[in-house]
Amino acid sequence: MSDALHPNVVRVVEAARALGLEITPRRFPDGTKTAADAAAAIGVELGQIVKSLIFAVDGEVVLAYVSGSNQLDEKKLALAAGGLKCARVDADVVRQATGFPIGGVPPFGHATQLRVFVDPDLLQYDEVWAAAGTWNDNFGANPNDIVRVAGGVVTDLKRVL
Repeated sequence: MSDALHPNVVRVVEAARALGLEITPRRFPDGTKTAADAAAAIGVELGQIVKSLIFAVDGEVVLAYVSGSNQLDEKKLALAAGGLKCARVDADVVRQATGFPIGGVPPFGHATQLRVFVDPDLLQYDEVWAAAGTWNDNFGANPNDIVRVAGGVVTDLKRVL
C-alpha cells in the first residue's frame, strides 16, 4: 500500500510522541535530499530547512542542526562540543549512530544518544522543516520544540563568508 508510512517515519513519529511532540510527516516524491530541494518542494524559505549534519569531534559523533541558508563552521562546532578536531563521518557511521540514512536524519529518535548543537538562526522562524527518516519524508514543527525534544544546545555554528 503506497500510503503506508516508511518504517523509519513511523519510528520518528513514535519518538516525537514519546518526547511530547505531535508531528505530521509529509511525503515529497521528488525528494528532499538537499536543503534547496526541500525548500522548493515544501514551499518555504531555505532558512526554514533543518540540515542535520553529523560530524565527529575528537572522535565523538555529534549532530549539528543548521539553517538551510547557512554553512557549518566546523571550528565552531568543535569548540561547542569541547573538542579540538571536527571531521566529517561516512554514511556507515551516520547510519550506525542515528539509525537513518544521510539526507533522512531526523532531529530525534536516533539509535544512540548523541549530543546536539543547534544553529540559533533556526529560532527566528515559527516553523521549520526537518527530515522524518527518509529522503522523501519531512515534518514541520516549531524550532523551540525541536531544540527541547532533541536536547539541543543553541550555539553559533554559522560559517561567516
